[in-house]
Amino acid sequence: MKRRIFILAALLGTVCMQETAAQNAKGITPGVSIENFNMEHEGKFLAVEMMMNLNELDVDANRAVLLTPRLVNGADSIDLPSVGIYGRRRYYYYVRNGIECISGKTETVYRASEKPDSVAYSSLTEYKDWMNGTMLKFHRSDWGCCHEILAEYEGILGYHNINSVAFFPDLIFVQPKAEVEKTRSLSGSAYIDFPVDQTIIYPDYHNNTAELNKIDGTIDSVRNDKDITITSVWLKGYASPESPYKHNKDLAIGRTAALKNHIGQLFHFQDSIIGTDYEPENWEGLRQYVEKSNIDHREDILAMIDSDMEPDAKEARIKRTYPKEYRFLLQYCYPYLRRTDYLIEYKIRVFYDVEEIKRVMAEQPQKLSQNEFYLVAQEYEPGTDEFTEVFETAVRMFPNDEVANLNAANAAIRRDDFETAHRYLDKAGDSAEAVYARGALAVREGDYETALIYLKEAKDMGIEKADWTLEELEKRQK
Repeated sequence: MKRRIFILAALLGTVCMQETAAQNAKGITPGVSIENFNMEHEGKFLAVEMMMNLNELDVDANRAVLLTPRLVNGADSIDLPSVGIYGRRRYYYYVRNGIECISGKTETVYRASEKPDSVAYSSLTEYKDWMNGTMLKFHRSDWGCCHEILAEYEGILGYHNINSVAFFPDLIFVQPKAEVEKTRSLSGSAYIDFPVDQTIIYPDYHNNTAELNKIDGTIDSVRNDKDITITSVWLKGYASPESPYKHNKDLAIGRTAALKNHIGQLFHFQDSIIGTDYEPENWEGLRQYVEKSNIDHREDILAMIDSDMEPDAKEARIKRTYPKEYRFLLQYCYPYLRRTDYLIEYKIRVFYDVEEIKRVMAEQPQKLSQNEFYLVAQEYEPGTDEFTEVFETAVRMFPNDEVANLNAANAAIRRDDFETAHRYLDKAGDSAEAVYARGALAVREGDYETALIYLKEAKDMGIEKADWTLEELEKRQK
């Protein structure tokens, strides 16, 4: 049968985001009319909605009709999911030949005998730059035997006008500086208990097993990792203020040395790896405890702690002047002043392979540098869940870093998550890129007055994108 092609020019008007164009698009193709048509840019998607009226569409038993909305802009085009209506014999032909439908799995299929009078059509398509100014065509193709197209009809429903789209400024993601050597540390405090005037560690004494496990467990958490090398272990021992200062100094030195010996023997560290320090009397810790307490004569005791008296004289004055409070401190505070602070420093190897970085991010993100997070983010489309997750994970690992917060804020702006974007921008600093990001966020929120202030400031700070964004914003305001 000779193929026939009909082109129906049915220009229905320009489509705006909030307006419905083509309320009564009668006769867009033979047998089909369109109502309640709307095309709208929603975040990272282009949404198309319409009501297809099919009550006048007749489909012969040996025919199939395929209705396909089609986005076209110059050489770029994409077919949206089709609606197919199949005559009885044509339907069973496809069934017998194992063909689900003409256009693929996204097609909505109706048998002609069960065809509804109208179909509420809705489609979300990932938004691409070329879709600015695109036209939406409505295409009908009639299919006969041997999978042959017998006729085609096409009309224009409308246009997606960039000037009617909510403005989305270009965002600036900042690449962090690469670390030549990734140095990290773990720290904590252990309360090793010693018998009076002794410097020997007894693991079973009081709660020493649990306290020693704090340090041992921290070291073990990194020592057995092939990606990590421990570079130093630092210990600082503190004694409490009771007894003579010289005696407390000897205890602090001896007890710290005992812990160094314990760690060295347990983990076979070289002696140079473990460094030590000591504080003969932990007056700072005592002051912090008293300041936060509600004991009697609190201010007077604090004044004595802050005085220039010699340590022994100071301790004796508190004991003599406020004996009740001193006994309380001796029982409830002094035991916690005798502690050892520890710091384990280590370096992590640098990762270069993106697939390996992805694996590490999923399993042990604390091993990654900011630059490694940035590298893996480049593998994803901005605005996708995967892209956002990378920067969200990075800012969790570096919660106070300005660049991490800036990139996480930009990822949130890209998804129109304004509340999250504001939270991150509060910690993003005042760099030119951060100022520009605040302007971009204000644009997306529709606060153009604030946007102009930030964008002009960013322009003065040397951000070229700010100049273009200002021009585009002023153009749209006009």
